[in-house]
Amino acid sequence: MMNAIMIVELKKHIQDKGLVFWILLLPILFTIIFIAIFTAGVEDAERQEVIQTIVPAYIVMFVFFIMISMVQVFIKDRDKGTTARMASTPLKSYAYLFGKWIPFMFIVFFQIIVLFLFGGMVYDISFGEPLILLVVSLFMTFTATAIGLAMSLTVNTENMGIAITQVVALGGAMLSGLWMPIDMLPDFMQTIARFLPQYWANQSFQDAMAGTTQIVELFQTLGVLLAMGLLAFIIAMVRYPYFLKRAVS
Repeated sequence: MMNAIMIVELKKHIQDKGLVFWILLLPILFTIIFIAIFTAGVEDAERQEVIQTIVPAYIVMFVFFIMISMVQVFIKDRDKGTTARMASTPLKSYAYLFGKWIPFMFIVFFQIIVLFLFGGMVYDISFGEPLILLVVSLFMTFTATAIGLAMSLTVNTENMGIAITQVVALGGAMLSGLWMPIDMLPDFMQTIARFLPQYWANQSFQDAMAGTTQIVELFQTLGVLLAMGLLAFIIAMVRYPYFLKRAVS
């Protein structure tokens, strides 16, 4: 049953043009615009350095916009009675949640790969340690979608979910050094950044692309991302009964 839910959901998402806009078209457009702005009149060597910083940072930022689609899917299922009908079957709650959640993991991982390939083909960015980039991408995918799952089962309306997504995606980007080097931020913001998944993912992406990854730092990043993702999933499991009570039967 869980596999059937996954397949149906994945097919629906693939056909969703709005989702394509959020995960691919908008990130690519922003990347092009901001690279053009920040590299205007810059020497080639410095230009490439700026590009190497912007591409992974914007990938990390836009990964979190998947939460908008996740909120919409769960709220619609709740209000149309789909959630209540599924709950009336022998299907376990965790199977329902995984069936809805895993397709978004596939989508986000695909998003990251496509955006990195875009950076490589268009801007010739360096993939210094591609295997590490893939591993960090997997952990980032898990964490971002787990947070999206927790939020989807917590908010009451789509508008609330969209508003919180903006805060998480844009506020997290600002505080995590995605818009400017983390060293240029005030000390208190650098401290806050260490509690945000965007900071850890971006730092590991930057190191892997430069080929300077330290194993200890890599495992620290993976541990932090995993812990944040697991915490978000636990919150989702705790919130699910309350979500179910609001579901239309």
